[in-house]
Parts: sequence; structure tokens; C-alpha cells
Amino acid sequence: DKAMKAGMCIIMMLAVAVPGAHAQQRQAMDADGIVAILTDRVLRYDGGATQRFYASGRTLFTSAEPSWGEWRVVDAQYCSLWPPAADWTCYDVFSDGAEGVDFVDAQGNRFPGVIAAP
Repeated sequence: DKAMKAGMCIIMMLAVAVPGAHAQQRQAMDADGIVAILTDRVLRYDGGATQRFYASGRTLFTSAEPSWGEWRVVDAQYCSLWPPAADWTCYDVFSDGAEGVDFVDAQGNRFPGVIAAP
């Protein structure tokens, strides 16, 4: 459906491999860890795109143009909603214990990011 494709378009922009990003072992994060690592932080993706996670539950993905969505943590997964999509999409979250954060969807696709310096 059209709404789902629009939401996946944003996710697909994130699906860019970061060379050498997986040299360190990534550990699955629990709900508290996901909230702590994302809230009021900015992730930078390959190609220069960024995503800011506001404590209010809003999120701003910026690439060629800014795109506002919503985020929350449900059952130890990061979940996002990108209008005009009507359904939330959830991901397991992994961290390297430093700046590396990966989102993994239900099909096993990995979307790596790095926490940007404040």
C-alpha cells in the first residue's frame, strides 16, 4: 500500500553499509538502553543523513529534505511512524558500547548509524 511504501522509503535511505562499522561486536539493547541511547541524541548515517530523537517522541530525519515522524520503545524495540504511513514499524537495536547503533528489522536487514558529537 502507498502509505507503507512511503514509510519504507525513509528506512531504505538508511540502508547503506558503513565500511568497517561491524568490526566490533554489537550487543542487543533492552528498552531502557534504547531510550537512553536515543533520547535527545542525533544519529548520523552514511551519506550525511541525520536523525534526531526528541524526548517528546518526535523524530526528525534530515537528508535532502527534512522529514518528521514519531518514535517510541515497545517490547525492547525501537518503533517509528512516518506519515503518511498509518502503521508503526519496529526494530531490534544493537550497540557496540560506544557510538555505533544498528536497527534491525523483522527480515534481518541492518540499518547502521553512529551517534553524532553534540
